[in-house]
Amino acid sequence: MKQLTLTAAEIAEMIKGKVVGEPGRVVHSVAGIKEAKGDQLSFIGNKRYEHQFETTEAGVILVCSDLESAASDKHTLIVTDHVDYAFATVVAVFAEKPPVFEPGVHPSAVVASDVKLGEGVTVGANAVIEPGVEIGDGAVIGAGCYLGHQVKIGAGTILYPNVTVMYRCTIGRKCILHPGVVIGADGFGFVPGPQGLVKVPQTGIVQIDDDVELGANTTVDRARFGRTWIKSNVKVDDQVMIAHNVVIGESSILVAQTGIAGSAELGRGVVLGAKAGINGHITIGDGVQVAGTSGVVKSLPAGAIALGTPAESQREFMARHTLPSRFEKLQKKFEALKAEVEALKGSAR
Repeated sequence: MKQLTLTAAEIAEMIKGKVVGEPGRVVHSVAGIKEAKGDQLSFIGNKRYEHQFETTEAGVILVCSDLESAASDKHTLIVTDHVDYAFATVVAVFAEKPPVFEPGVHPSAVVASDVKLGEGVTVGANAVIEPGVEIGDGAVIGAGCYLGHQVKIGAGTILYPNVTVMYRCTIGRKCILHPGVVIGADGFGFVPGPQGLVKVPQTGIVQIDDDVELGANTTVDRARFGRTWIKSNVKVDDQVMIAHNVVIGESSILVAQTGIAGSAELGRGVVLGAKAGINGHITIGDGVQVAGTSGVVKSLPAGAIALGTPAESQREFMARHTLPSRFEKLQKKFEALKAEVEALKGSAR
């Protein structure tokens, strides 16, 4: 395969950036700022990382406007207002193309006779597809996947190996489910009975809308009734647990090992940091940001930023966590004033 070559000027035109330095400098690939060499492009998106200019060998660097003055003979800079997005755009250009899945059903797959397969569908080795399933055009069902009765998979969706989608659940178009994802296992529902815990039937489904991506080993439980609903363009990291009857609003981000308890409802554009925990039956407003490892026990209004356990606002968190040091300073000041008073008393005698 012929190696792709772009100049700094061509990249700047692609991302609508401004070149500071040598516009004809050639780039063959992209890399992290620590690993990049002279023929590679990297990025520094925040002024607090300015010290990395001293050690990086990257030939071309995407930077924010605050770092335009860091230009030197060693590096050519491309200044842009949205560094992360611009870098992702360039990475996509240089990235190797993903494997092409050949349409067709592998001989070892078990596919019920009434399954509806769209055009160009791929079904991998040892996949099992139960009766009543519908799979849209161009979808990929990886090796070892299981699709339960009456499942619906949208066009262009990719299920990587060993994904399980249980009966009656629906997946939208152009979704990506990474290995080990489980959709539609029973929600965790039990009530005390005269002879111990009694299982509560979980009669609902999981509905996943278009352009959703779920990381490896993430689980989404079916609803007790109605639906557990992940709306369009939601992006979920690995090992996230989404319980029954949860609703997640459009374009939300859930980072690794987040857990959301039953019937919690998240608005649009919510961001949950790694290992965040969301209590059941509460509402998280649009645009809320929850810091990693935080535990949210009550509803949050739109736009809130919460951190800590139990989660609280930034102002409350900082006030509480700085209180010991402030108290220590006041105590030292008090002791100093006390000593001055004692000294004045002594001199007055």
